[in-house]
This record gives sequence, C-alpha cells and structure tokens, in this order.
Amino acid sequence: MGYVMLAGAIAAEVAATTAMKYSEGFSRLGPSLVTLLGYVLSFLLLAQTLKSVSIGTAYAIWSGIGTAAVAALGLLLFGEGLDAAKIAGIVLIIGGVVVLNLGGAH
Repeated sequence: MGYVMLAGAIAAEVAATTAMKYSEGFSRLGPSLVTLLGYVLSFLLLAQTLKSVSIGTAYAIWSGIGTAAVAALGLLLFGEGLDAAKIAGIVLIIGGVVVLNLGGAH
C-alpha cells in the first residue's frame, strides 16, 4: 500500500508543478489553486508512504520520478528543449533510484 500512496504523491507533485507553470507566477487563480492543492496532497500522501517505506527510498523515488516526469512534460506541453545533458541527467536520476532500491535502502 505504501508504494500506491507514493505513486499518488508523485502524481500530485507533478500536477502541482505543471499547474505552477500555467499559473504564470501565481497571477492566475485556477492554476494557482491547483498548485497549492497538489503540493498539500503530495506531502500528505508522502507522509503516509513513510509509515511503510523507508525515507531514503521514498524520497529518492518521489523526487527522481517527479523530476523525470516534469522534464518530459516540459518537453511535451511547453516545447522545452531536450539535449544530451538533459537525457543523461534523467538517465542518471532513474539509475540512482534503481541502485538505491537494489542496494537495500530499506
């Protein structure tokens, strides 16, 4: 159940970060409210995750997958560039999360 909560926390954080871009510096009410709600929900779900998943593992997955997802959404929704450095960074983040999990960070 912890990893289901973690997936929800990641989804809420990615939605909040994306909404923040749409908020145009918090000058648009709707996206600003989605940002606030998304971050509150993300932290609530992350806190529940920590009841059954170690903090190092949970945070690495939450931040790593969140970062990679936001980078992908930046490319798809906002036409942000994707170069070799960004690709390498995303691969290293995902690789780090995998190594952390395989290395027994429980």
